Amino acid sequence: MEDILTRFFENLVGRVSGPMQFRLVLQPLMAVIFAIRDGRNDARSGRAPYSWQLFTDPEHRRELIRTGWKSVSKVFVMAIIIDAIYQYIQLSFFYPVEALLTAFILAIIPYLLLRGPVNRLMRRK
Repeated sequence: MEDILTRFFENLVGRVSGPMQFRLVLQPLMAVIFAIRDGRNDARSGRAPYSWQLFTDPEHRRELIRTGWKSVSKVFVMAIIIDAIYQYIQLSFFYPVEALLTAFILAIIPYLLLRGPVNRLMRRK
């Protein structure tokens, strides 16, 4: 397990300066765009901030996850595909867990971090 984590972090650092480094900006940017769009829609509809509601409203959690996934799934899948291409070019091997973790870091985390604050900012306007 320690070998896997070590390899993951070494490869993650290598992604910063290796080929296809543009995706480290492009994919989070796309997640941010979708988070802004959805946060604005949440504010217009009068819904609570997404991340807060996701963790505090168990009755609607499934629906919240479904709508959030619908928004960010394309970015997540593209992140996996692009990471697979990167791994093939740079490492000559495909590590699926690394691809999933990288996609999660590049797509899901920015979306979760920004959708709620965008909602709060839009409500103040």
